[in-house]
Amino acid sequence: MNAASAYTSLEDRFRRLSTLDQVAGVLHWDLAAIMPSGGAETRAAQLAELEALRHGMLVADDMGDLLDAADAADLDGWRRANLKEMRDRWIKASALTEDLVVALSRASSTCEQVWRQARPDADFKSIVPSLSEVLKLAREAGGAKAERLGVDAFDAMMDDHEPGARAIDIDPVFDDLADFLPGFLDQALSAQAAGTDLITPEGPFPTAAQRDLATTLMTALGFDFDHGRLDESLHPFCGGVPDDVRITTRYDEDDFTSALMGVLHETGHAMYERGLPMDWRLQPVGEALGMSIHESQSLLIEMQVCRSPEFLTWAAPIMRAAFDGDGPAWEATNLGRLYRKVERGFIRVEADEVTYPLHVILRYRMEKALIAGDLAVADIPGAWNDAFEALIGVPVPSDREGCLQDIHWYAGALGYFPTYTLGAMTAAQLYQAARIQDPAIVPGIATGDFKPLMAWLRANVHGKGRSVSATELVTAATGKPLDANAFKSHLRARYLDGVTEAA
Repeated sequence: MNAASAYTSLEDRFRRLSTLDQVAGVLHWDLAAIMPSGGAETRAAQLAELEALRHGMLVADDMGDLLDAADAADLDGWRRANLKEMRDRWIKASALTEDLVVALSRASSTCEQVWRQARPDADFKSIVPSLSEVLKLAREAGGAKAERLGVDAFDAMMDDHEPGARAIDIDPVFDDLADFLPGFLDQALSAQAAGTDLITPEGPFPTAAQRDLATTLMTALGFDFDHGRLDESLHPFCGGVPDDVRITTRYDEDDFTSALMGVLHETGHAMYERGLPMDWRLQPVGEALGMSIHESQSLLIEMQVCRSPEFLTWAAPIMRAAFDGDGPAWEATNLGRLYRKVERGFIRVEADEVTYPLHVILRYRMEKALIAGDLAVADIPGAWNDAFEALIGVPVPSDREGCLQDIHWYAGALGYFPTYTLGAMTAAQLYQAARIQDPAIVPGIATGDFKPLMAWLRANVHGKGRSVSATELVTAATGKPLDANAFKSHLRARYLDGVTEAA
């Protein structure tokens, strides 16, 4: 087979692989959103079978020869990047046996179902056996991939979520933030206390009204309900596929703010998925670049944009009308104070942007200890509670608000958490550059026109797919590689200099 034919054959094969991935994505959404609990065992078997099929296709006997032959083809930049992604996936898959792939898939699905009951019951002991099995298998898979990649096991696990991520690079950044943020948190709380008192809107806030409000704001941002849905789940997430994006949230009729910002966060993810390059759908190069870029898109929308004075100037009347609100609690300035409130809270997905990175750093450090064997599964609650109080300054009331709050470990996603804080840093740097490069973005947000912002993101982020690395993308878009300076500057401007900013 000549080089061009080899590449074409690979595209055909990966088109089928991507279709299997999309099927699995919809099945995962169904599991988390609407599947009855009695279907758990069958669903675990379905997902494991899909993983086995996918793995078998990736490690087929001729895959290595096809990749080598295609290397000699005359390929343009997108096809060359696509071939690189194909080889990376083959290298990782070929490190694993089918039995290990199936076992890890089944164990993760089973553990996730146990978590769905353990979390509301605050019953960590009930999940120790299934989480121990997930961790054992994840270590085995991580170790096998690490040997092929020439890195350690935790780096290999992070690489699944963030290509090229290495602890040696992340540690100093997170250590710097862990030194900076607790003191900054004290300053932000002091500035907040010295400012105007916050007026909390009075509920109840019916779920139907919250959903209608969320739908209105999602539509304004550009979400296409012909290609997506909004549903409920225990843990908010964005899933599905680029042409059928599934968002979920959870509602609290005593507080509309958390569900709404959760929806806006997931809408950022959804807009990224919808904006991926259409010409490369069902090819590796057409997929999202990595989770730090993915999280940058959700955090840019939620934190940078939707908590800004400009956004709230436009959205305040819509929020007020949604709940028949009246009085100063519904004024844009007060809603701004509400959405920029800093507090030492327990729940990561409800955290403000000052404390949020501390939640992530805690999990990152614990993940590393778990994979290294320095922390036993049974000791997670105690280690979590000690670290949380040290970083954020309040004791954890129960495991429901502590180590059981996130789905990631229990669903087998180890090495994912650092991407959240890398994403927050990236969001700040991208939004800073976007506002400078297109002066129409901020005035547009103030009137509910998000087209200038989305056009900039399409051109500089969404449309790139995996044709470049994260470092190349950020450097091209902002003029420099990622660092924490833009994020720190943003925090200082909003929470110290801007505590009295008009909304």
